[in-house]
Amino acid sequence: FFLSLKLEKKTKGKLQKQICQVVLDHFEKQYTAELGDAWSSVRDVLTSPWCWQHALLLNRFSQCSGLESSLAEQGYHPAFPAALPYLPAAFRCYIRTAPSRFPSQKHQPGKLKEYYLLNAASLLPVLALEVKDGEDVLDLCAAPGGKSVAILQCACPGHFHCNEYDDLRLRWLEQTIESFIPDALINLIMVSKLDGRQIGDLQPEFYDKVLVDAPCSNDRSWLFSADPQQAVLRLMQRKELSSLQFQLLRSAIKALRPGGSLVYSTCTLSKAENSDVIDLILNSCRNVVPVDISEMARGVSQEFTFLSGMQQHELLVLPEKGRAWGPMYVAKLRKMSST
Repeated sequence: FFLSLKLEKKTKGKLQKQICQVVLDHFEKQYTAELGDAWSSVRDVLTSPWCWQHALLLNRFSQCSGLESSLAEQGYHPAFPAALPYLPAAFRCYIRTAPSRFPSQKHQPGKLKEYYLLNAASLLPVLALEVKDGEDVLDLCAAPGGKSVAILQCACPGHFHCNEYDDLRLRWLEQTIESFIPDALINLIMVSKLDGRQIGDLQPEFYDKVLVDAPCSNDRSWLFSADPQQAVLRLMQRKELSSLQFQLLRSAIKALRPGGSLVYSTCTLSKAENSDVIDLILNSCRNVVPVDISEMARGVSQEFTFLSGMQQHELLVLPEKGRAWGPMYVAKLRKMSST
C-alpha cells in the first residue's frame, strides 16, 4: 500500500508539472464566465489525470469469452441502462468509478481486438444518432475511429462512409477499423480523405444519418501542451474553429436526405464551438429543425453530470470526480422533408 501511495505521489508530481499555465489561465477566464460555479469542480478533474476514468466498449465481432465476468469481478458495470430510447442489444460498454485504466490491446494484423478504451461520454453522440440496419451513414470527421467502431456495434449500415482529412489521423482511422472490424464488413466501409466542407456538394442528399464529431479545442489535451509556444498559437487559432465547424455542419446538411438526421459533437466546454455554432446553423438553414434528446440525457443521468440550462436538442457532459467523463457536447438536428 505504501509503495502505491509513493507511486501515486510521484505520478501526481510529474503530471502536475506538465499543466500548461497559459492554457489554464485562458480556460480560467473563459469558463468562469461561461460555466459559473460549475467550473471549479470541472477544473479539478481536468487538471488531475490520475482521477480520469476509461470505459471499455466491447467488440461484438470478437469472441471474448470470460471478459464480461472478469470485468464484473473487478467492479465494472454496464454504462448505459437498458431503458434508453435507443440501445442495441449488441452495444456493450463497461465502466467503474475507480479511475484505474484497463490495459490497452496492441494492434495485431489479422487479429481483432476485444475492446476499445475510451471516454464513456464519447458514446453519447453515437447513441443520439440512432443508426439502424441498412441506413446510409457518414462519419464526417472520423479519426481516430472510436465512434465509427461504436456505430458498427449498433447496426450494420447499408453504406458506411468514414472520412478524415488529416494524413496522420487517416492512417490511425484505417488501423482502428482493421483492428475491430472483420474483413467481410470492411468491404462495406468507404474510407476517404476529403475536405469535409466539400462532401455535401460531392454527395448531395445521399445519407440518412451524419455524424459531425468536429475538430475542436480539445480541453483535456490542450491543458497538457508540452510546448508553450504551440499552446499560444492554438489559443490564437481557437477563434477560427467555430467558422470551420459551421462550414462542416453546412456540408453535412447538404449531404443529408430530407428527413435524415445529424448529430454534432465536440470534446470542448467552449460555448463558441458548441451552442453558438448550432444556433447559427438553426438561424441560417431554414430546412433544419432541432431534435429533442432530453430523454437520452435523463436515461444516463446516473453516470453523467450535465450542465443545467441547456436546450432540449443539446447536452454538455461536465467531468466530475467519480464521474470524470467529458467534456462532451452533443446536439441533434433533422433535415425537414421537402414538401
